[in-house]
Amino acid sequence: MTGFVEAARREKLAELVKRGVVPFAYRFDRTGSVRTALEGFREGDATAHRLAGRVVLLRPMGKTTFGHLEDRSGRVQIYFKVDVVGTEQYEVVKLLDLGDVIGVEGPLFRTKTGEVTLRVEHVTLLTKSLRPLPLGKEDAEGKRHGELSDPELRARQRYAHLAVDPDARERFQLRARVVSHIRKFFDARGYIEVETPVLQPLYGGATARPFKTRYEALDADFYLRIADELYLKRCIVGGLEKVYEIGHDFRNEGLSRFHNPEFTMVEWYEAYADYETVLQLTEELLAGMVRELFGTTTLERHGATLDFKRPFARKDYYALVKETAGVDLARASEHDLRAALQRKEVAEADTLSGGKLVDEVFKNYVEPTLVQPTFVLDYPVALSPLAKLKRDDPTRVERWELFIQKRELANAFSELNDPEEQRRRFEQQGRLRAAGDAEAQQLDEDFIRALEYGMPPTGGVGLGLDRLLMILADQPHIRDVILFPMLRPQ
Repeated sequence: MTGFVEAARREKLAELVKRGVVPFAYRFDRTGSVRTALEGFREGDATAHRLAGRVVLLRPMGKTTFGHLEDRSGRVQIYFKVDVVGTEQYEVVKLLDLGDVIGVEGPLFRTKTGEVTLRVEHVTLLTKSLRPLPLGKEDAEGKRHGELSDPELRARQRYAHLAVDPDARERFQLRARVVSHIRKFFDARGYIEVETPVLQPLYGGATARPFKTRYEALDADFYLRIADELYLKRCIVGGLEKVYEIGHDFRNEGLSRFHNPEFTMVEWYEAYADYETVLQLTEELLAGMVRELFGTTTLERHGATLDFKRPFARKDYYALVKETAGVDLARASEHDLRAALQRKEVAEADTLSGGKLVDEVFKNYVEPTLVQPTFVLDYPVALSPLAKLKRDDPTRVERWELFIQKRELANAFSELNDPEEQRRRFEQQGRLRAAGDAEAQQLDEDFIRALEYGMPPTGGVGLGLDRLLMILADQPHIRDVILFPMLRPQ
């Protein structure tokens, strides 16, 4: 059936060319958007508007045709009448298909049913659509149903999804507004935006498996960065003092509702600050963002009422584990931790050890309880090779993670700036790598050398932009907030 429809469209294309119509135009000068035209409409105003967009509805009725024209800002009814556009142009209208991009010119008027409509005096074909868009069916209220119902197909053919779904277009415009808010927020506070290498001779700054590539000109292997952290800290050493980056990171991990191997992180570092300083800043950023974008600090998302009013909840890591799993991390053995995981029927419980065991207990017992915006503070030292020791407890570090809707959204440290201690932590990571932990961090001699020049006390944060958008846009899957997510090959 699809082949037949496409063949019919190509026949129309041939007929248009035969009539001397250019089916793929170079340019069309608009007087504005659909929205601005409709907002400026006044009864009796004969102003001619030049609008352009995609045809999403056509209802021919002999010598007249009604339709809908849609651009990024909205939709307007258009009205063609043979006596107005002329016989030659009306023949072009009869050769239009849904999905064609056209330009129209004429005044607005109100129909007998009360709908503001553009009376077309001139029509220009701008692009002939050779493949029918999955527009679905439109009901009596003008809502469409059935278009691209398969979530994977929506992600694979995002161009078609965006073309037929105004909500999807709005979602990605929301993403742009979030990024803009972040930039304005940090720029206003004296931060500077920097760019650090995506291709790195060593990867670091997180616990993850990297993507590896070959740089032929240097005859050397490089890695796609897994985090921006170590290079941003080099900027602090160099005296930039307040830096941030909005960039893509890459982790060679599986696909899931919350994981895409290419994702966007916002990281910021401030000299002479600690994890409490950046906690306050993070609260201010998110509470202000939600208020500016939605006009409130309370959002109904994923079946829960989320309150972004400051201050967010603060919880102690050890206390949460004891409360939910019944395990005292200050005294627990690996046997106790494995037993806790076995109660949750975690398949790999018997293969884990050390910090991995602690982390899995937290993920299985604590994370499912963290719905409201919550800072979890003071992690075990084994989980945090880049954070400073807690001032009154050397078994823990000054680290927090922010959780919303049962998922980690941001991670922050009082950054480790003692080069000798950093070397010891890297060496401990090296022993974990030798024991088979492919995600353990590498020893980075150049980063240690940077610390030896002296890095001021520093607080730093990394925030996952995609997961934040899942919450703000109320989407269940990370692929729904990434324009072109990673998908398995067809």
